[in-house]
Amino acid sequence: MEFTAKQLADLLQGTIEGNADTKVSKLSKIEEGVSGSISFLANPLYNQYIYNTQASLVIVNKDLVLTAPVATTLIRVDSAQNAFATLLEMYNQIKLNKSGVSKHAFVAESAKIGNNFYAGEFAVISENAQIGNNVKIYPQVYVGDNVVIGDNTILFAGVKVYSDCIIGNDCIIHSGTVIGSDGFRFAPENEGNKKIAQIGNVIIEDDVEIGANCAIDRATLGSTILRRGVKFDNLIHIAHNVEVGENTYIAAHGVIAGSTKVGKNCMFSGQVGIVGHLQIADKTIITAQSGISKSVTKSGEVLMGSPAFDANKYRKAYIHFRNLDSIVLRLNEVERKLKTE
Repeated sequence: MEFTAKQLADLLQGTIEGNADTKVSKLSKIEEGVSGSISFLANPLYNQYIYNTQASLVIVNKDLVLTAPVATTLIRVDSAQNAFATLLEMYNQIKLNKSGVSKHAFVAESAKIGNNFYAGEFAVISENAQIGNNVKIYPQVYVGDNVVIGDNTILFAGVKVYSDCIIGNDCIIHSGTVIGSDGFRFAPENEGNKKIAQIGNVIIEDDVEIGANCAIDRATLGSTILRRGVKFDNLIHIAHNVEVGENTYIAAHGVIAGSTKVGKNCMFSGQVGIVGHLQIADKTIITAQSGISKSVTKSGEVLMGSPAFDANKYRKAYIHFRNLDSIVLRLNEVERKLKTE
């Protein structure tokens, strides 16, 4: 789509410096701008690019002081960063605004489908599924029997949702993620291990985003639950009967073992591992590659290491660890002198 500088200035409540009729149809970084593109300048480190950018239109802060003439048209706003974020969201909505059901998709007759529904090629909507309004089901998505999906939710290509799982409103699930696969539970026997049937489900509340290639296991009994506002990066594994509290963020390669309960507003960096049957308090922060082996009971703790403990204490201990070789050599020298005296 094509917009003029005036249209965008009105949308962003900004003022124009330059040609109000300038037309743009794509987005770009300021240092890589081309004719017909719109960019933004918010970081002073990039101020140099405003003077030679080829972008036709640049969003800048109201207080930006120019030290030389510019060829591009400017839109001055209170916050260039926020204004450009608004444009990105608008662009994304336009790009993802698909509708209709492909002739190559399968929708069971017993499924209940809301308004403005999109189903791409080879998508499967199984028996008794309930799909809300404005739901986007991209190609090769599988939605199992009795699944419930709320309004405005997007399932990108290749997502698999096993039977009986529930996904709320305004959720985004990225490609390759599996919702409701069996939990990893086996009962030891004399001649091997007997699989324990996993008959629970997964419940994902509203406004949850799950990255690509994640696995959220169904509960043995009851539900594995992701509470409202949870955000996952790619390659996350959540085991059976785990509960993740509201507005908790987990970065890539995070693993939470069975039946652990994670509180609200937690933040876990990449490759964090948490063993099963623990309680993690609200607002817990865990640094990258840390391992949690016992419950965290105090809200707001920052943990580091494996097994993890208080991050400040860990950093101090690590200083000694790095010097361990020289400390051992000094101790050996002291012992040698004591023996010779």
